[in-house]
Amino acid sequence: MVSLLVFGVTFLGWAQLHRLISGLSIADVIDPGAAAGTADEQNILLVGLDTRTDAQGNPLPQSILDQLHAGGSGDGGDNTDTMILIHVPAGGGNVVAFSIPRDSYVRLAGGYGMHKINSAYTYAQVAAADSLRARGVGGAQLNVEAAQAGAKNAIQTVQQFTGLTINHFASVNLVGFYDISQAVGGVPVCLNAPVDDSYSGARFPAGPQTVSGAQALAFVRQRHGLPDGDLDRIRRQQAFMASMARTVLSAGTLANPAKLNQLVDALKRSVTIDQGWDVLSFAEQLRNLSAGKIQFQTIPVINVDYQTSDGSAVEVDPAAVKTFIARAIGAAGTVAVQSRAPDVSGGSPLSLQGTAGVTIDVDNGTGADGLAARVLGDLSGHGYTAGTTANVASRTATVVEYASGARADAEKVAEYLGRGVGVTADPGLRSGHLRILLGSEYTGPDSQAAHDGVAGSPPSIETPPSTSNTPPPITAGGQNCVN
Repeated sequence: MVSLLVFGVTFLGWAQLHRLISGLSIADVIDPGAAAGTADEQNILLVGLDTRTDAQGNPLPQSILDQLHAGGSGDGGDNTDTMILIHVPAGGGNVVAFSIPRDSYVRLAGGYGMHKINSAYTYAQVAAADSLRARGVGGAQLNVEAAQAGAKNAIQTVQQFTGLTINHFASVNLVGFYDISQAVGGVPVCLNAPVDDSYSGARFPAGPQTVSGAQALAFVRQRHGLPDGDLDRIRRQQAFMASMARTVLSAGTLANPAKLNQLVDALKRSVTIDQGWDVLSFAEQLRNLSAGKIQFQTIPVINVDYQTSDGSAVEVDPAAVKTFIARAIGAAGTVAVQSRAPDVSGGSPLSLQGTAGVTIDVDNGTGADGLAARVLGDLSGHGYTAGTTANVASRTATVVEYASGARADAEKVAEYLGRGVGVTADPGLRSGHLRILLGSEYTGPDSQAAHDGVAGSPPSIETPPSTSNTPPPITAGGQNCVN
């Protein structure tokens, strides 16, 4: 939400913008090499923290927590209950915001293993807090430094999961929805049916209405009693943020000095951004952004009741997520290694020199008999060590997973295998190993047999996936009614 509000400060006037920048909390969480981005292209990780402290690390008053149905100051655990990856293309194109379900079961950065993605922040934060206490650090300083460690691990996990390099980071705490929604005079929303949820305090009629303060927080927090649980809550959050963006970009907010003052004060109380973010340059880049150029999507999921050691989670396929994101932003090369056009002779015009000591395993998720063995034989003929082959569950995208230190070889192999093949790190692989997961869209060397006798051509990387039960993306250009 904060990133969308930053879009709004494009229009505030320099005095208000400088006042906002001078008062925002800053965190050192982005690698210097990533902060600059590529040709003005930016990827921003926005998180909503279920924290009971403000942006300066001070505990929220119990009176506010009571209004927000947020329990006590010891509740919450500082999980990232909202995670949104916002892609801002170079040249002023449409902005796409990708919601990541908080219970997505992924491999966390930092060596913490497979867990729900919202705990990436918590694991690192708790470890840092323990270390800081041992050194005698306490109070607000401990909260701020521990939060910084949590943010770094969340960023690394999302990068690993999505394949996009994150250039900037913004977080908003619980009270942020309360303050910001009030500052703009309320946010219009629309519900398909009435709700009454005692857990979040959400009690709303059906149809269009305006929410602010505690009602706004209840609107975005409810997940009990919704047909699709947390996925419906994500749609709620997207609809709220789309409407918030539309409200902030409207003349009614931008031309009202009192509302602008309240908005800047609210952002300063609840928002933290990375220290390398040049908000003035960013605002200039987005000067002509309109609400209709902001679109929200949710990453694809496999199973919303996936049983794990952490309880029920959301099953996701990292390779499919990378492909989905690449298609949605219209730049497959962002997350996939592009290659030469297919060679109709059946060979490969791209030379490939294998690295001694690198072993490749191939898992076949295409359903084509013998494809894994053919691909492995091809690669071993170029100097790689042949590992194992296996048939696995059906999948769409092809990806090359690599162990630590083997990224260069993974990219080289992915380029050889062809268009749309991505690469991703897998800390669980043994040193010196690559694993190729073949999907139904694979059209590289030795793939012809996989498509012989099949009518039509393989799916195009430029065509976004679509299913009959997938709701349309939410945009900030109009009203979005949700469950």
